[in-house]
Amino acid sequence: MTALTFLLFLASVGIAAYCQNLTGFAFALLLLGMVGAFGLMPITDAANVSSILSLVNAWAYWRYNRVTFDWVLLRPVLTSSLLGVLGGVVLLEWLSTNAVTTLRLLLGVAIIGCSVLLLVQAAPRDKPSGKPALWFFGGLSGLLGGLFSTSGPPMVYHLYREPMDRGAVRECLFMMFAANAALRLVLVAGSGHFAWRSLLLAVFAVPVVAGVSWWQARHPPRISRRAVEWLVCGLLMLAGVSLIWASLARG
Repeated sequence: MTALTFLLFLASVGIAAYCQNLTGFAFALLLLGMVGAFGLMPITDAANVSSILSLVNAWAYWRYNRVTFDWVLLRPVLTSSLLGVLGGVVLLEWLSTNAVTTLRLLLGVAIIGCSVLLLVQAAPRDKPSGKPALWFFGGLSGLLGGLFSTSGPPMVYHLYREPMDRGAVRECLFMMFAANAALRLVLVAGSGHFAWRSLLLAVFAVPVVAGVSWWQARHPPRISRRAVEWLVCGLLMLAGVSLIWASLARG
Protein backbone atom coordinates (compact mmCIF):
# COMPACT_ATOMS: atom_id res chain seq x y z
CA MET A 1 0.00 0.00 0.00
CA THR A 2 1.46 3.34 -1.09
CA ALA A 3 1.39 6.52 0.98
CA LEU A 4 -1.38 7.94 -1.22
CA THR A 5 -3.44 4.77 -0.91
CA PHE A 6 -3.02 4.84 2.87
CA LEU A 7 -4.13 8.48 3.07
CA LEU A 8 -7.15 7.74 0.88
CA PHE A 9 -8.04 4.90 3.23
CA LEU A 10 -7.85 7.15 6.30
CA ALA A 11 -9.91 9.82 4.54
CA SER A 12 -12.54 7.20 3.70
CA VAL A 13 -12.63 6.13 7.35
CA GLY A 14 -13.10 9.74 8.48
CA ILE A 15 -15.96 10.41 6.05
CA ALA A 16 -17.67 7.14 6.95
CA ALA A 17 -17.39 7.79 10.70
CA TYR A 18 -18.74 11.33 10.31
CA CYS A 19 -21.82 10.14 8.39
CA GLN A 20 -22.35 7.23 10.79
CA ASN A 21 -22.48 9.55 13.78
CA LEU A 22 -24.98 11.80 12.00
CA THR A 23 -27.41 9.10 10.94
CA GLY A 24 -26.65 5.96 12.98
CA PHE A 25 -25.76 4.00 9.84
CA ALA A 26 -23.71 4.01 6.63
CA PHE A 27 -20.23 3.51 8.14
CA ALA A 28 -19.52 0.13 6.59
CA LEU A 29 -21.38 0.86 3.35
CA LEU A 30 -19.49 4.08 2.77
CA LEU A 31 -16.14 2.62 3.79
CA LEU A 32 -16.50 -0.49 1.64
CA GLY A 33 -17.92 1.53 -1.23
CA MET A 34 -15.04 4.02 -1.25
CA VAL A 35 -12.40 1.35 -0.67
CA GLY A 36 -13.83 -0.74 -3.51
CA ALA A 37 -14.24 2.24 -5.84
CA PHE A 38 -10.63 3.35 -5.32
CA GLY A 39 -9.33 -0.24 -5.38
CA LEU A 40 -7.51 0.27 -2.09
CA MET A 41 -7.76 -3.37 -0.92
CA PRO A 42 -9.78 -6.56 -1.51
CA ILE A 43 -13.43 -6.35 -0.44
CA THR A 44 -12.98 -9.24 2.02
CA ASP A 45 -10.12 -7.41 3.79
CA ALA A 46 -12.09 -4.17 3.78
CA ALA A 47 -15.04 -5.96 5.40
CA ASN A 48 -12.74 -7.22 8.17
CA VAL A 49 -11.37 -3.73 8.75
CA SER A 50 -14.91 -2.38 8.77
CA SER A 51 -15.97 -4.91 11.42
CA ILE A 52 -13.17 -3.81 13.74
CA LEU A 53 -13.84 -0.13 13.17
CA SER A 54 -17.58 -0.61 13.68
CA LEU A 55 -16.78 -1.79 17.22
CA VAL A 56 -14.47 1.18 17.76
CA ASN A 57 -17.03 3.60 16.34
CA ALA A 58 -19.76 2.23 18.62
CA TRP A 59 -17.48 2.51 21.65
CA ALA A 60 -16.55 6.09 20.73
CA TYR A 61 -20.20 7.03 20.30
CA TRP A 62 -21.14 5.52 23.67
CA ARG A 63 -18.12 7.18 25.26
CA TYR A 64 -18.97 10.70 24.14
CA ASN A 65 -22.80 10.56 24.18
CA ARG A 66 -25.39 9.71 26.80
CA VAL A 67 -26.97 6.41 25.79
CA THR A 68 -29.88 4.32 27.15
CA PHE A 69 -30.88 0.99 25.61
CA ASP A 70 -34.43 -0.21 24.93
CA TRP A 71 -33.98 -3.95 25.49
CA VAL A 72 -37.58 -4.75 24.55
CA LEU A 73 -36.69 -3.47 21.09
CA LEU A 74 -33.14 -4.79 21.05
CA ARG A 75 -33.74 -8.44 21.99
CA PRO A 76 -35.51 -9.53 18.75
CA VAL A 77 -33.25 -7.27 16.67
CA LEU A 78 -30.04 -8.70 18.10
CA THR A 79 -31.18 -12.34 18.06
CA SER A 80 -32.38 -12.30 14.45
CA SER A 81 -29.46 -10.27 13.14
CA LEU A 82 -26.87 -12.52 14.80
CA LEU A 83 -28.50 -15.55 13.17
CA GLY A 84 -28.37 -13.70 9.86
CA VAL A 85 -24.66 -13.03 10.31
CA LEU A 86 -24.03 -16.78 10.54
CA GLY A 87 -25.67 -17.33 7.14
CA GLY A 88 -23.92 -14.34 5.61
CA VAL A 89 -20.45 -15.51 6.63
CA VAL A 90 -21.09 -18.96 5.11
CA LEU A 91 -22.22 -17.33 1.86
CA LEU A 92 -19.24 -14.97 1.92
CA GLU A 93 -16.79 -17.88 2.18
CA TRP A 94 -18.30 -19.49 -0.92
CA LEU A 95 -18.36 -16.26 -2.92
CA SER A 96 -14.81 -15.31 -1.91
CA THR A 97 -13.57 -18.63 -3.25
CA ASN A 98 -15.67 -18.93 -6.38
CA ALA A 99 -16.83 -15.49 -7.47
CA VAL A 100 -14.75 -12.47 -6.44
CA THR A 101 -16.18 -10.31 -9.24
CA THR A 102 -19.70 -11.34 -8.26
CA LEU A 103 -18.93 -10.30 -4.68
CA ARG A 104 -17.99 -6.77 -5.81
CA LEU A 105 -21.03 -6.57 -8.07
CA LEU A 106 -23.36 -7.71 -5.27
CA LEU A 107 -21.97 -5.09 -2.94
CA GLY A 108 -22.46 -2.35 -5.54
CA VAL A 109 -26.07 -3.39 -6.14
CA ALA A 110 -26.73 -3.60 -2.40
CA ILE A 111 -25.33 -0.11 -1.83
CA ILE A 112 -27.45 1.46 -4.59
CA GLY A 113 -30.59 -0.42 -3.57
CA CYS A 114 -30.26 0.62 0.05
CA SER A 115 -29.67 4.27 -0.80
CA VAL A 116 -32.77 4.30 -3.03
CA LEU A 117 -34.85 2.68 -0.27
CA LEU A 118 -33.83 5.39 2.16
CA LEU A 119 -34.67 8.23 -0.23
CA VAL A 120 -38.10 6.91 -1.19
CA GLN A 121 -39.13 5.73 2.27
CA ALA A 122 -42.71 6.56 3.16
CA ALA A 123 -43.86 8.73 6.03
CA PRO A 124 -43.51 7.26 9.54
CA ARG A 125 -46.20 4.81 10.61
CA ASP A 126 -48.84 5.75 13.17
CA LYS A 127 -48.35 2.52 15.15
CA PRO A 128 -45.32 0.23 15.75
CA SER A 129 -45.04 -2.72 13.36
CA GLY A 130 -44.49 -5.34 16.05
CA LYS A 131 -41.92 -8.06 16.69
CA PRO A 132 -42.39 -10.10 13.46
CA ALA A 133 -41.15 -7.12 11.43
CA LEU A 134 -38.17 -6.72 13.76
CA TRP A 135 -37.28 -10.40 13.30
CA PHE A 136 -37.55 -10.15 9.51
CA PHE A 137 -35.53 -6.98 9.06
CA GLY A 138 -33.06 -8.07 11.74
CA GLY A 139 -32.35 -11.33 9.90
CA LEU A 140 -31.96 -9.52 6.58
CA SER A 141 -29.62 -6.98 8.17
CA GLY A 142 -27.55 -9.76 9.70
CA LEU A 143 -27.21 -11.48 6.32
CA LEU A 144 -25.77 -8.30 4.81
CA GLY A 145 -23.60 -7.92 7.90
CA GLY A 146 -22.14 -11.40 7.48
CA LEU A 147 -21.49 -10.83 3.79
CA PHE A 148 -20.07 -7.31 3.79
CA SER A 149 -20.08 -6.11 7.43
CA THR A 150 -22.90 -3.76 6.36
CA SER A 151 -25.82 -4.56 8.65
CA GLY A 152 -27.52 -1.20 8.44
CA PRO A 153 -29.78 -0.69 5.41
CA PRO A 154 -32.75 -3.04 6.02
CA MET A 155 -33.04 -2.15 9.70
CA VAL A 156 -32.45 1.53 8.96
CA TYR A 157 -35.28 1.50 6.44
CA HIS A 158 -37.59 -0.20 8.96
CA LEU A 159 -36.76 1.80 12.09
CA TYR A 160 -36.81 5.20 10.39
CA ARG A 161 -40.44 4.50 9.46
CA GLU A 162 -41.40 3.57 13.01
CA PRO A 163 -42.96 6.14 15.40
CA MET A 164 -39.76 6.29 17.43
CA ASP A 165 -37.42 8.96 18.71
CA ARG A 166 -34.50 9.33 16.31
CA GLY A 167 -32.01 9.11 19.16
CA ALA A 168 -33.44 5.72 20.18
CA VAL A 169 -33.17 4.54 16.57
CA ARG A 170 -29.53 5.59 16.42
CA GLU A 171 -28.72 3.83 19.69
CA CYS A 172 -30.42 0.61 18.54
CA LEU A 173 -28.47 0.65 15.29
CA PHE A 174 -25.15 1.20 17.03
CA MET A 175 -25.79 -1.76 19.34
CA MET A 176 -26.79 -4.02 16.44
CA PHE A 177 -23.71 -3.02 14.45
CA ALA A 178 -21.41 -3.71 17.39
CA ALA A 179 -22.91 -7.14 18.14
CA ASN A 180 -22.91 -8.21 14.50
CA ALA A 181 -19.36 -6.98 13.94
CA ALA A 182 -18.10 -8.86 17.02
CA LEU A 183 -19.72 -12.14 15.93
CA ARG A 184 -18.52 -11.71 12.35
CA LEU A 185 -14.92 -11.19 13.49
CA VAL A 186 -15.03 -14.33 15.63
CA LEU A 187 -16.44 -16.41 12.75
CA VAL A 188 -14.05 -15.06 10.12
CA ALA A 189 -11.00 -15.42 12.37
CA GLY A 190 -12.06 -18.93 13.37
CA SER A 191 -12.32 -19.98 9.72
CA GLY A 192 -8.81 -18.68 9.01
CA HIS A 193 -9.93 -15.89 6.67
CA PHE A 194 -8.72 -12.96 8.75
CA ALA A 195 -5.58 -11.28 7.36
CA TRP A 196 -3.35 -9.54 9.90
CA ARG A 197 -2.99 -6.56 7.56
CA SER A 198 -6.68 -5.86 8.28
CA LEU A 199 -5.92 -5.54 11.98
CA LEU A 200 -2.91 -3.28 11.28
CA LEU A 201 -4.96 -0.95 9.08
CA ALA A 202 -7.71 -0.85 11.67
CA VAL A 203 -5.21 0.12 14.39
CA PHE A 204 -4.01 3.07 12.30
CA ALA A 205 -7.63 4.11 11.65
CA VAL A 206 -8.76 4.01 15.29
CA PRO A 207 -7.52 7.56 16.10
CA VAL A 208 -9.46 8.86 13.08
CA VAL A 209 -12.72 7.25 14.26
CA ALA A 210 -12.24 8.39 17.87
CA GLY A 211 -11.24 11.89 16.80
CA VAL A 212 -14.26 12.35 14.54
CA SER A 213 -16.63 11.13 17.27
CA TRP A 214 -15.03 13.40 19.87
CA TRP A 215 -15.23 16.45 17.59
CA GLN A 216 -18.83 15.80 16.54
CA ALA A 217 -19.98 15.35 20.14
CA ARG A 218 -18.65 18.83 20.94
CA HIS A 219 -19.62 20.50 17.66
CA PRO A 220 -22.89 18.91 16.49
CA PRO A 221 -23.72 20.10 12.96
CA ARG A 222 -26.90 22.12 12.49
CA ILE A 223 -28.35 20.25 9.55
CA SER A 224 -31.74 18.63 9.02
CA ARG A 225 -32.10 14.86 9.06
CA ARG A 226 -33.40 14.84 5.49
CA ALA A 227 -30.42 16.85 4.27
CA VAL A 228 -28.09 14.38 5.95
CA GLU A 229 -29.90 11.49 4.28
CA TRP A 230 -29.55 13.11 0.85
CA LEU A 231 -25.83 13.68 1.47
CA VAL A 232 -25.20 10.12 2.61
CA CYS A 233 -27.32 8.60 -0.14
CA GLY A 234 -25.50 10.65 -2.76
CA LEU A 235 -22.16 9.30 -1.54
CA LEU A 236 -23.56 5.78 -1.44
CA MET A 237 -24.85 6.08 -5.00
CA LEU A 238 -21.45 7.19 -6.29
CA ALA A 239 -19.68 4.40 -4.43
CA GLY A 240 -22.15 1.76 -5.64
CA VAL A 241 -21.99 2.85 -9.28
CA SER A 242 -18.18 2.85 -9.14
CA LEU A 243 -18.14 -0.69 -7.75
CA ILE A 244 -20.52 -1.98 -10.41
CA TRP A 245 -18.56 -0.27 -13.17
CA ALA A 246 -15.29 -1.73 -11.91
CA SER A 247 -16.82 -5.22 -11.60
CA LEU A 248 -18.25 -5.17 -15.13
CA ALA A 249 -15.01 -3.81 -16.58
CA ARG A 250 -12.99 -6.60 -14.97
CA GLY A 251 -15.57 -9.22 -15.86
